[in-house]
Amino acid sequence: MVSPPHGAEEPLDQRLRDVLDFERESWKLAIPKERAIRERFGFSAARYHQLLGRALEMPQALEYDPMLVRRLHRVRDARRRRRLAGRLGVRL
Repeated sequence: MVSPPHGAEEPLDQRLRDVLDFERESWKLAIPKERAIRERFGFSAARYHQLLGRALEMPQALEYDPMLVRRLHRVRDARRRRRLAGRLGVRL
């Protein structure tokens, strides 16, 4: 496989696009999200969240779906702040 030229980035692969598409629509699910993940992708919810986290760190994901990625960044950052505050004994 040939690597992209310096400064160029590879496009988001189909699996990561599928994960982002699923996450965008997951609030509409009639079944538990973990079950839907297993049925649609064939892997565990833990693996799904690993892939989602990896996708969120990629600039290509922001280009693909900026509203979703920004929202997920806000949610993730809020959870991190609460977790850190709890460890430090600070109430938010």
